[in-house]
Amino acid sequence: MVEKGGFFLKLYARSTEFIYSKNQVLSMVSAVIFDCDNTLMDYMRMKRVTCEHAIEAMMDVGLEMEKRAALDLLYNLYKKDGLDDHTIFQRFLRRVEGKIDHKKLAHAIVAYRRARIGVLHSYPGTKRTLIALKERGLKLGVVSDASNLKLWTRLTAMSLDDFFEVVVGFDDTQTMKPARQPFYLAVSELGVAPEECVMIGDMPQRDILGAKRLGMTTCFAAYGYEGSRRNSRADFVLNSISEVPRIVDALRN
Repeated sequence: MVEKGGFFLKLYARSTEFIYSKNQVLSMVSAVIFDCDNTLMDYMRMKRVTCEHAIEAMMDVGLEMEKRAALDLLYNLYKKDGLDDHTIFQRFLRRVEGKIDHKKLAHAIVAYRRARIGVLHSYPGTKRTLIALKERGLKLGVVSDASNLKLWTRLTAMSLDDFFEVVVGFDDTQTMKPARQPFYLAVSELGVAPEECVMIGDMPQRDILGAKRLGMTTCFAAYGYEGSRRNSRADFVLNSISEVPRIVDALRN
């Protein structure tokens, strides 16, 4: 359904929600930029599974703590210092036992890494979506707050690394979204204007806000967000990554 007139043009493409300003140019989309975690891959599921394996491994070698309580403490530590904290198990053991038991630490790390290999997958339909965008002649990029090594490791593990002309991680600008620098670096290296880009991400206050500041069209990846999808302030709300090609077609027509 399309409603014309007034300041806004509303376009509803099946389950995709869309509000677009008539002052923006629809036909100039030439690039699509993705966040990685919870946009290309189900990062939170990966984190839950790997943490459970790590806690169980420590329990197997003497950790005297109920599993649910141990997981709650681990998640609270992650919330305090970020989900990419590479010293999380050291800090966990110091909190629980007052010291680092290196046997327990080694078992946690090995179990975590083994489990991660099994669950580090892209969302269903991701590769088909990227192929469809490539077939439309679009340039593709990634902008993430993860370190470059972790970002490239995740993309490589999912066999997605060759799809993207530009990959921008934290190390490239030393700033995190919604700062302008990561977005600006990506569009500069893609050789396009911000107005020609569609940004897709799961964090309204980082991905959506940062991209909007540069004038990019924005898509909120609600399928990867565990909070409320209301007030994302994005131009589109996505229920699946597979909706992206249809959005691009709507913008170009």
